[in-house]
Amino acid sequence: MRLATWNVNSIRSRADRVEAWLQRSDVDVLALQETKCKDEQFPEERFRALGYDVVHVGHSQWNGVALLSRVGLTDVQVGFPGMPSWSSKEGVEPAPEARALGATCGGVRVWSLYVPNGRTLTDPHLQYKLEWLEALRVSAAGWLTEDAEAPVALVGDWNIAPQDDDVWDMSVFSHSTHVSEPERAAFRGVVEAGFTDVVRPYTPGPGVYTYWDYTQLRFPRREGMRIDFALCSPALARRVTGASIDREERKGKGASDHAPVVVELAD
Repeated sequence: MRLATWNVNSIRSRADRVEAWLQRSDVDVLALQETKCKDEQFPEERFRALGYDVVHVGHSQWNGVALLSRVGLTDVQVGFPGMPSWSSKEGVEPAPEARALGATCGGVRVWSLYVPNGRTLTDPHLQYKLEWLEALRVSAAGWLTEDAEAPVALVGDWNIAPQDDDVWDMSVFSHSTHVSEPERAAFRGVVEAGFTDVVRPYTPGPGVYTYWDYTQLRFPRREGMRIDFALCSPALARRVTGASIDREERKGKGASDHAPVVVELAD
């Protein structure tokens, strides 16, 4: 089974690229993030025509997550228990954002996750991010308490660079989110709950990234960040036989600012 995750930064702008990549990559399950569309705007039929079952959750032109699977797609769950809500407008009741979507695909419980950005070290969105990650940690730990052999994959854009060599220059980020100790501690919390970064052993750094900003020629200058991850439960981690980051897909006109991350799983 081949499992992939990809922040596409607008599915409507990149449906052609996603369709072509699926035909080339031969993945069985693809988790998408930042689709930036409502459910009725998601180009579902294009992917069904390729043999994939599709589920998507999106409320507006922001956020949005999806799962595409050709090995089954059942027990769909929007959001995880305790997932906090958010509102940026004073007086407006916070509402759940389209940031987490789970389903069972080929016997594996796959979660497509788009972790909040955090924005700045003084922005309330950072506290929201930390609360969101803590709720994820609690839920994920609970799943393994219920079944220690559960095959669970937490994949997506985590908006965290957990190690210094996950960014091209730490001095650039000295006063920024993504590398702060509270964020890194939140990431470690999920790892310590029993989940393993299964991609890093096959794509060792430094200089190995999954995201490059569109500005200042970051991609050709190789000035990127590793912020997209696949964290797997113990039972699933034992099945991993390989992993890769498709840097080539970041090239060319109309590319997302993220590259797909692929994990190979033995039966």
